[in-house]
Amino acid sequence: MPHRTNSRAIFQDSCQVIPGGVNSPTRAFPGLDMTPLIAARGEGAVVWDADGHAYIDYCCSWGALILGHCHPAVVEAATEQMRLGAGFGMATPPELAIAQKICQHLPSIEKVRFVSSGTEATMSAIRLARGYTGKDKIVKFDGHYHGHSDGLLVRSGSAVVQINLEASSKGVPADFVRHTVCLPFNDLETARNFIRSHDDIAGVILEPVAGNMGLVPADPDFLAMLREETEKKGIVLIFDEVISGFRIGLQGAQGHYQITPDLTCLGKIIGAGFPAAAFGGKASIMNQLAPLGEVYQAGTLSGHPVAMRAGLAALEQLEEPGFYEKLEAKTTYLVEALRQMMHDNKITGCVNQLGSMFTPFFGAFEVRNKITLDQQLYCKFFKQLFQQGIYMAPSPYEANFISSAHTDEQLERTRQACLDLSF
Repeated sequence: MPHRTNSRAIFQDSCQVIPGGVNSPTRAFPGLDMTPLIAARGEGAVVWDADGHAYIDYCCSWGALILGHCHPAVVEAATEQMRLGAGFGMATPPELAIAQKICQHLPSIEKVRFVSSGTEATMSAIRLARGYTGKDKIVKFDGHYHGHSDGLLVRSGSAVVQINLEASSKGVPADFVRHTVCLPFNDLETARNFIRSHDDIAGVILEPVAGNMGLVPADPDFLAMLREETEKKGIVLIFDEVISGFRIGLQGAQGHYQITPDLTCLGKIIGAGFPAAAFGGKASIMNQLAPLGEVYQAGTLSGHPVAMRAGLAALEQLEEPGFYEKLEAKTTYLVEALRQMMHDNKITGCVNQLGSMFTPFFGAFEVRNKITLDQQLYCKFFKQLFQQGIYMAPSPYEANFISSAHTDEQLERTRQACLDLSF
């Protein structure tokens, strides 16, 4: 492996002043026994570390950078807004412009409110569902990660899959999670029976395309059942599309499945790399928010003008005809090589793909819900590619992403590196 002296020093010094040396757990490369990547700059589909080594980036800021690093339109929009003012703590024109764009592409969203993170979006959507229905119970699903708010940290995905606690974190009182029920994902009968037998459910929240236990799409029949059963009982159906929104297509996962949720949570791409997220849905529900209603939610940096301008510039790029078709074709090209690599090495594994999202799973021939994966095999896979300047997600329980900036040459280089792997 090339020398990484600067990266190692920065990480070691960070550990003295930042818990674990990182501000989000997966960045620490848990289970990989190596110094994490310390990113210094990025351009297109490439990121450079603090030692000047270049890596083809398939993390893309966990899916947010669908246009790659430093897309000219995004840089120009953010820079122009910075010259006008970095922030005001007031309403601004960019908020209206991107809100209209989101409502245009996601018909389920009649009104939208911006926040600064996906955790804020899901937390607020849950509070809104409870306020709207007057009920307390929330249903979520194993392996689905909806941020780190107390009531949703129950058998979650992302980095918390490695914490063996019912509440997924110490410091979460049992009383906080007793109103949260976690059911097996894609288990149609279990979910249907539970919903039918309970009258105290305020909302059902899920990732229609799970991206935090690796990429695991919902079965179409499972989503159709959830929509039918929640509608019958006046339960708020919440799609967490923080990852899948504008990643699967202009209408997100709900457009892909042709299912209309009551509320939708968005993030990642709508900020184009800046901290921005949102939740929105039916006007009758959204109007329960203050200042119109009695469900309180607020944030000084919500609708931050730089993030709004950058996000709007990104969404406008996605409207180019054929954008998503090209992205999916690139992804399929790489996924086929990953499947061939597993076959050639006689590995028990599979690769899930939907659009420009993909995950190689080591340790199972099929993944439809949360399972335990082979960390040791994934470690070998990750390290061999990393040594060749290719950066995949540093965890077997995360999704990878293709951006429009990935070139044919970069994809071919990655493809050949995958086919040359040895286990």
